[in-house]
Amino acid sequence: MKTLAQYDAVMAKCKEIFLKKTRDYGTAWRILRPTSLTDQLYIKAKRIRNLEETKTQKIADSIDSEYQGIINYAIMALIQLELNKNAGLNEEVGLELEIQKVETLYDEQTQIIRDLLALKNHDYGEAWRDMRMSSFTDMILMKLLRIKQIEENEGQTLISEGLDANYQDIVNYAVFALIKKVEEVEKV
Repeated sequence: MKTLAQYDAVMAKCKEIFLKKTRDYGTAWRILRPTSLTDQLYIKAKRIRNLEETKTQKIADSIDSEYQGIINYAIMALIQLELNKNAGLNEEVGLELEIQKVETLYDEQTQIIRDLLALKNHDYGEAWRDMRMSSFTDMILMKLLRIKQIEENEGQTLISEGLDANYQDIVNYAVFALIKKVEEVEKV
């Protein structure tokens, strides 16, 4: 399936960036509370929306790099959720993790997200391919506002998906945006 191959290409690039930054900085991101990760994601998505609306840019970071950052920060959040859930139960997890452990955790999350993408693409018939670029940004921002509300409710929901499902959807919307950007360049 073309979409899964495109997903794999996007995620390979994001993983490469993630692992290089892990080698540079270690796992300093482990100190971030879930709310701080959410805020970092919000800043990146808000910048994309601002650039889409104003059509002007004053710093060099590209929209592509912001989407890649969104993917990696959402995966960090998913890893944090998983490690926090398991802390004290199965293993004691410190702030600093070995690169191999980080890579394994990253791969586990991306596989879960990839599987979700395949299921949703089947049911929705790849409707995302007909979406506008601005809609991906808006959907990410909406998911972040939902996450903020769930965080305010101390993780409790009555009927809605939890934090992990929203982070997974954010990754997929960012992947879709990056795929569409590549396809736009290939058309030229």
